[in-house]
Amino acid sequence: MHVHKQRKEISDRLARIEGHVHGVKNMVETDKTCPEILLQITAIRAALNKVSQIIIEDHIESCLKEAATSGKTEPNFEKLKETLSKII
Repeated sequence: MHVHKQRKEISDRLARIEGHVHGVKNMVETDKTCPEILLQITAIRAALNKVSQIIIEDHIESCLKEAATSGKTEPNFEKLKETLSKII
């Protein structure tokens, strides 16, 4: 099990993102303009990218550091490379 050092920050950001997603749903239901909706979706994507960045940094600072100390770097680096190839 992994303990996220930035758990509170990640949780707070995800809560704000959740609120933005509900806001976009309301915008669609109330017939806001497409550009307005798309702008909000862009903001949600940017916020999700920031959450991903924080989690990647946490992974490097904790999991990879621990793997290096224990000498088990190869499987951890491979897993990180696989994950990064999926999100980039």
